[in-house]
Amino acid sequence: MEELVAELGSAFLAADLDITPEVREDHAAYIQSWLEVLKDDKKAIFSAAAHAQRAVELLHHLQPTPALETTAENEQAIDSHQPGPVQG
Repeated sequence: MEELVAELGSAFLAADLDITPEVREDHAAYIQSWLEVLKDDKKAIFSAAAHAQRAVELLHHLQPTPALETTAENEQAIDSHQPGPVQG
């Protein structure tokens, strides 16, 4: 199941980052093996997708972004009533 989580996570990240994955011929055989698992367990895709989404959210959370950092600094400054950095 870990491989399915990783594959879905990879697809989610690629979509978030506007990356078009390269389709390879060996992907069809790989996907076929997962289709058998998914046929046997109707909830497997939902469980794997949920785990993958949490992993992607964690990775996004770990990535600093200047706009978000500035917003967080400004919000903190407002909360503490101290002037903070304001960037455009």
